[in-house]
Amino acid sequence: MEVQAYVLIQTEVGKAATALQSIRAISGVVVAEGVTGPYDIIVTAQARTLDELGQAVVSVQVIIMSIFGL
Repeated sequence: MEVQAYVLIQTEVGKAATALQSIRAISGVVVAEGVTGPYDIIVTAQARTLDELGQAVVSVQVIIMSIFGL
């Protein structure tokens, strides 16, 4: 059985497209879509184990932090 996570991301104005492009390249990311509302991006990640899923989610966080200089 696979495990799945949904990651909701808020970005700065004009940076969602850059973030999406990088996030979609992460292993374990099944879907990454731009949306409107309180969040700008919704990511669905999937993996065989919880550890692998955690690695995918951390990779998403690292990309977001690097794009925003955090």
